[in-house]
Amino acid sequence: MSVLLVIAGLALLVVGGDFLVRAAVGLSFKLKLSKLVIGMTVVSFATSAPELLVSLQAALDGVSDIALGNVIGSNIANIGLVLGITAIITPLAVDKDFYKLNWPMMMMISFVLYYFLLNDNILTALEGAIMFIALIVFLVVLIKSSRKSTKANMEEVDDALAVVSNFKIGMWLLIGAAGLYFGSEWLVQGAKKMAESVGISDYAISVTVIAIGTSVPELAASVIAALKKEKAMSLGNLIGSNIFNIASVLGLTAIIKPIVVNPDTPQILSTNIFWMIGFAAILIPFIIIPKRFEIGRVKGMLLFGSYIYFIYLTLK
Repeated sequence: MSVLLVIAGLALLVVGGDFLVRAAVGLSFKLKLSKLVIGMTVVSFATSAPELLVSLQAALDGVSDIALGNVIGSNIANIGLVLGITAIITPLAVDKDFYKLNWPMMMMISFVLYYFLLNDNILTALEGAIMFIALIVFLVVLIKSSRKSTKANMEEVDDALAVVSNFKIGMWLLIGAAGLYFGSEWLVQGAKKMAESVGISDYAISVTVIAIGTSVPELAASVIAALKKEKAMSLGNLIGSNIFNIASVLGLTAIIKPIVVNPDTPQILSTNIFWMIGFAAILIPFIIIPKRFEIGRVKGMLLFGSYIYFIYLTLK
């Protein structure tokens, strides 16, 4: 039963998230926002909604382990699983702007999260607000710098959504909200029951099963694009997702309900957060050595192999 709850919850989150993105983009066009702003803010916030709802539901249910594990696990999966498999299928060219803005922000917000949690084993409302404000500042800087590039993040915005009726947008919002609400509820409850039945911690389930589940849509889209020899994936968008997971998902969750590190899961701060930082840090030497600005198949295999080893260590 717990497995069915997890699967049903993940399915509802995927469907709800998709409808929410469509509704958010359609509404943004109605409000006369530019495609650049829609792509860099509205789409990014909407695609982080499933993770946000899961983390918020977990925090409100008193299982902060799942809130933290969801984000830490998703960030590791985005690089180890999604980037690793996509690079194995087709080498990935890296934009030179990657290490000027996106990567430093990802590293900074990762270390800030570690410091806040290490300080007193709790992510307070004030600390959550600081991270969320940092995200807003980052987005403003990103939008200003990206105005020079007419293609930046615009490929994510579907022009057809500019002529959608208000009724459709309203229906999409309702379907999206319902999917996210019930999906997060079922996923958290299923994960708790699964952890009890298997005999491992809520955190171990969240950092593996839930994290992989919330990364599946991104993985599927990247793999399909890679197989079709289309532009497989923007590394900047993937890193942007990691930034949003920490600053937006954990930031907003902490503002509503402070996130406490469970003393029964010391690996959060002693091991797993360093895996997250390590996967992020390794990208710089990977895009410099030996072939500059490309993540090829060998590097992809190294990332994917490291991810499998991380899963093994977490579940053993």
